[in-house]
Amino acid sequence: TKKKIAADEMERKARSLPKGDFRFEHALCNKGVSFICEVKRASPSKGLIAEDFPYVEIAREYEQAGADCVSVLTEPKWFLGSDEIFKEIRAAITLPMKDFTVDAYQIYEAKCMGADAVLLICALLPTETIREYLKICDDLGLTALVETHDENEIRSALKAGARVIGVNNRNLKNFTVDFSNAANLREQIPTNVIFVAESGVKEPQDVGVLAEIGADAVLIGEALMRAEDKTERLAEFKQAAVQGREKAAEQVQTSDAQSQASDGGKA
Repeated sequence: TKKKIAADEMERKARSLPKGDFRFEHALCNKGVSFICEVKRASPSKGLIAEDFPYVEIAREYEQAGADCVSVLTEPKWFLGSDEIFKEIRAAITLPMKDFTVDAYQIYEAKCMGADAVLLICALLPTETIREYLKICDDLGLTALVETHDENEIRSALKAGARVIGVNNRNLKNFTVDFSNAANLREQIPTNVIFVAESGVKEPQDVGVLAEIGADAVLIGEALMRAEDKTERLAEFKQAAVQGREKAAEQVQTSDAQSQASDGGKA
């Protein structure tokens, strides 16, 4: 798409649009766990996921099933996505939508396509570049979901000023999934920063574990794309999230009671 519109023209076009209201991140501030449901045909780790790909219908089903946000992969090589797919879905649903970006041009392009959020990947971008891109997003009223994999990347994201940080549970070198990564990194993310758990969710119990460790939101792609009944599957994930939050609350109460008993004993 870079050949179609010059970079300065794309920027001018994006900045001439009304500033966004950051509704993507507002949608992730529910009391419970929020759900970012992904529309994608393929992925680098799994190859082709959806032979049959009625993407507008899928996005509409997500919206009706109670998704908080929708993520649409526009990257063509690994995810078999396109800008046209994004635009068609944007015209069909009202939910906040996220696009995949790797440079400033694509941020402006995402704004012009009607995106409410963009993905910035720490593994690809130095801290200063992330800070620069966050400033562009703030100017445009877009949310930036800053994706991390380890402590160093979280430090980089926080230093750059990220308000929404994603922890990718998938190891990008060998594509294995480890939820303990999200659990370990949760402590590094301040409570005033939105924490999104990404990748690897297959079963409701996975969502329960992520809810229990304090994820504010989960991004789910393949598990929903492969589900025969996406509405039913999302309902199962939501129920598991409620149970995970309840379990975490019980553990806090038990811990408080034990510490009070201990203090009483010392007295």
